[in-house]
Amino acid sequence: MTARAEQIAAAFKWACVAELESPKPGNVHVFAAGHRMTAEAFIASAEAAAPAIAAEGSRVGARILNAVEATFAAVGANTNLGILLLCAPLAAAAHSVGADLQASLGNVLADLDTDDAALAFRAIVRAAPAGLGHSARHSVYEPATVSLLQAMTEAADRDRIARQYATNFADVFDVGLPLLEASRYHADPKWATLMVYLGFLSAFPDSHIFRKYGAAAAEKVRRTAAIHFAALRSAEHPAELLPELLVWDGALKAEGLNPGTSADLTVATLFAYRLRNILP
Repeated sequence: MTARAEQIAAAFKWACVAELESPKPGNVHVFAAGHRMTAEAFIASAEAAAPAIAAEGSRVGARILNAVEATFAAVGANTNLGILLLCAPLAAAAHSVGADLQASLGNVLADLDTDDAALAFRAIVRAAPAGLGHSARHSVYEPATVSLLQAMTEAADRDRIARQYATNFADVFDVGLPLLEASRYHADPKWATLMVYLGFLSAFPDSHIFRKYGAAAAEKVRRTAAIHFAALRSAEHPAELLPELLVWDGALKAEGLNPGTSADLTVATLFAYRLRNILP
């Protein structure tokens, strides 16, 4: 592994672990397992997937598929498909980054082709995320006939991860990173991470919940997230909010509600933040 690839792999693992260390209601974290998954499985997944995500000269589709296969070899389950779909283009951009990571990302996305789509489709089918159905156009169960960017753009109105491809990761760069950089809680990073997570979760209905349980459930979670987001933004001592956050966490998990898309976007935000700070 080259020195640049090692830096990118380390940034990816850091982002995955930092996200797990924050008490994100409804999602897996070090304070509580959930959805038949543990934080340890996610840490093992990050370690396994990092070399494929960071591989020098690898196409985005190959990064995604190889990382999914490495994850299954390590933990035997889909723990990180959304993370990999978001972080693979960011990692590719980091290999050629100039003055601006997002500009380099735009070049990576524009260069995506049907081979990237075919490999990403294989990865998605392999991971079999909850709620995955058949779409009328560009189904992952059919041979790819368009570029990965075109396929993601087609799905952008129903999937927030796909929307990142269509918008040059606007949510990460225009929502997540400003929240992270403006947070008052950098001395205790788990609260800065939670600020990002609740910022995403309160800004729009989580598409993972929407896909599994429908619009009403996703909107109910969004409204509750907005209350907790406001409380965190005004808190002088955020640790005092932890008991209430964990109560909501338990309630969401009891109903099977996992805001997985918001968590995946949080990892991507942390990854982009670290890449912008460690790379020339």
